[in-house]
Amino acid sequence: MRVLVTGHAGYIGTVLVPMLLERDHVVMGLDTFLYERCGIGPRPVPLPALRMDTRDVGPAHLGGFDAVIDLAAISNDPLGDLNADTTFDINHRGTVNVAEAAREAGVERFVYSSSCSLYGAHGNAPIDESAAFRPVTPYGESKVLAERDLTALATDDFSPVFLRNATAYGASPRLRGDLVVNNLTGYAVATGEVLLKSDGTPWRPLVHVEDIARAMVACVEAPRERIHCEAFNVGTTSENYRIRDVAEIVADVVEGSAIGFGPGAGPDTRNYRVDCSKLAEVLPDATPRWTVRDGAEQLRRLYEAEGMTREWLEGPRLQRLRHVRALMASGVLDGSLRWQPTEVLV
Repeated sequence: MRVLVTGHAGYIGTVLVPMLLERDHVVMGLDTFLYERCGIGPRPVPLPALRMDTRDVGPAHLGGFDAVIDLAAISNDPLGDLNADTTFDINHRGTVNVAEAAREAGVERFVYSSSCSLYGAHGNAPIDESAAFRPVTPYGESKVLAERDLTALATDDFSPVFLRNATAYGASPRLRGDLVVNNLTGYAVATGEVLLKSDGTPWRPLVHVEDIARAMVACVEAPRERIHCEAFNVGTTSENYRIRDVAEIVADVVEGSAIGFGPGAGPDTRNYRVDCSKLAEVLPDATPRWTVRDGAEQLRRLYEAEGMTREWLEGPRLQRLRHVRALMASGVLDGSLRWQPTEVLV
């Protein structure tokens, strides 16, 4: 199939693209390349790509593709809180713009990277895809709005599917240090302390970035009737953890490390557990293969090989929010996260 991946140069996209290529799909990317200087480890696989914003996509850009996998988004709660209006502009209106262009261009499949963050504050009982949405951040709210409007676009010829990813972790060429397992393991390797920034009590479903990518490949290839307008919690039901439990796993994996608490570590309103049995039943090829312990061990090996430092972990190289703030402070990026022209001295 001919597949366009928006956000292909990001954390998930740089893991997804090689999987699609290995299965002989023809792949093209579309990205603003906001994070092309971020990450550690191996470089991403080179890919033909459009350097553009999803808010500017039109039907002419999507002609000839069989599927669009939409990853492009403001990627986490702290960054989403920086400018809520921009978060909605990109995560909601930008996504809908791409979907409308895809439908007009004759693209049949639209795989949307949603998030379990749309469940928000739900307590301790596992919830399935029928649960009410209770988002507590602009990021979570933007995913709710996007799913609603993508559903309204569905036709016999245009088939969206919603992958509600659990909180991601694991190695990627565009590694993020602001994800909980990645962050805790990074602190353990760099400082010897597994540094908790909350009281450790909230529940989170966790899933390896490779398992997210595998679910996306499965949706591209599955029979249409299995996935049309369906939502799937992406993860494994047994891989729901309290954050304190994750810290204990990391402390066990990184020899000599111990759990500590950062300044002001208190409760977190984001608290939910999810039931992921639907994914395994409907798309068995997408059943996750990783556990948090396996992921922490993978990250430990990567961090040790790269010489992880606290400065790297806390700086713009691995922290999305700090990277964006640095670009804005330098004037090359505006408040709507659009690149600004720079003067060329001759």
